[in-house]
Amino acid sequence: MPRLIHFLEHLASGIDCFTEWTGRLVAWLTLAMMVLTCLVVVMRYFLQSGSIALQESVTYFHAVVFLLGAAFTLKRGGHVRVDIFYQRYSPRMKALVDALGGLLFLIPVCILILLFCWEYVTNSWAIREVSKEASGLPWVYLLKTLLILMPITLLLQGIAEVIKNLLFFFGLSQTQTIEHQEHVL
Repeated sequence: MPRLIHFLEHLASGIDCFTEWTGRLVAWLTLAMMVLTCLVVVMRYFLQSGSIALQESVTYFHAVVFLLGAAFTLKRGGHVRVDIFYQRYSPRMKALVDALGGLLFLIPVCILILLFCWEYVTNSWAIREVSKEASGLPWVYLLKTLLILMPITLLLQGIAEVIKNLLFFFGLSQTQTIEHQEHVL
């Protein structure tokens, strides 16, 4: 039993490290997106020129930040939840609610998104889908791949959260998730 607990803690920790690393990397794309947006505005209104590819790249960056940032947001406890009863729960009860929410809602939804998007994305890859605009970006199939990467990364982080919450709930770990630590502070 201690070996299983140790394995689960290391698994959750490894997923957390991956999510933290990718989340921080993706966060820098927000800065790039802002710079590109400013460049598009300057080009359009001051230089009277434009670039469809540049405008589409802002959309690509936004999609990456939003879709690949979801797992990072989950790890940091940033997703919205209904707090009517939850805020009064003890950290242990919050851990149980979060674990059940992950098992009953988050993980199944991630699997459904993955299943429903798979064919859509593979079809895009099969034809190497490009922008409908003549001077647009030729990587629409890569953009659509985010529809597969988002549920995978969110699923991984969801598994880590369920593991941490169940270990904490059963008293097998003293490590609390961020939401529960804030309650104690």
